Amino acid sequence: MERTGRTTLKIAPLLIAGLVILFQYMGAQKFTNPETGRTERVAMSPQQEEALGLQAYQEVLASSDVIESGPEAQTVRKVAQRIAGATGETSKDFDWQVSLVRSPQANAFCLPGGKIVVYTGILPAAQSEAGLATVIGHEVAHAVARHGAQRVLQNSLLQTALIGAAYSMNDMDYQKRQTIMGLLGAGAQYGVILPFGREHETEADEMGLLYMARAGYDPRESIAFWERMSATGGAQPPEFLSTHPSHGNRVQNLKAFLPRAMEEYEKSKAGHVALLER
Repeated sequence: MERTGRTTLKIAPLLIAGLVILFQYMGAQKFTNPETGRTERVAMSPQQEEALGLQAYQEVLASSDVIESGPEAQTVRKVAQRIAGATGETSKDFDWQVSLVRSPQANAFCLPGGKIVVYTGILPAAQSEAGLATVIGHEVAHAVARHGAQRVLQNSLLQTALIGAAYSMNDMDYQKRQTIMGLLGAGAQYGVILPFGREHETEADEMGLLYMARAGYDPRESIAFWERMSATGGAQPPEFLSTHPSHGNRVQNLKAFLPRAMEEYEKSKAGHVALLER
């Protein structure tokens, strides 16, 4: 007769998964963010990241309507070049490239290795070079901070943990096993993956603010940009259901980051005046 209601949990698969996770984590490279000082583990080398970034960039361009010339393309290139120049030594090996793509999406991204794509749909919200610098600075920060490689490692560790949990419940009643695995998956999603994404978004906001300030763009304009996005972007899901902070929290965080960014902005203005006076 088939047994029902079994709750036996095997310990060995959990121990093996724990050892694999420890091996994965300790074998991963360390990376220290030059702007925030945070040290994180990443799943791949800069060379591997850049190769993947270049491949993805070429695929995007091959399937997109790329705008090669005109005032909008010139402005995007100008702002991107200034932001790239403000990133310092960390990105010295980046092969910077930027493309403007005709699309209604209010979006932009920067792939590893410095491949920037801006969609025309974000330009009305940007309104100015400073607004565009907010967007590009934020996206460039993701690449400089190697957030993609951090996420790859995190996903690998979580996957190993879930596999170990699944094997540990092989003798458990099927229905109970499915219920527990569903709860574990939801816990990983809402307790680890989404907060990790919001942490990256906040870090990119902070770094992007510094980059635009060093590039000579008033960082206070970033707050105006996000307030416009809040007014025109429609309803957002609750923050705990999203990889991004709410617009309100994002603005509050930016205001907290402003003092340091304003110092950088004043330095950039002083340096520009000094050049003019030579």
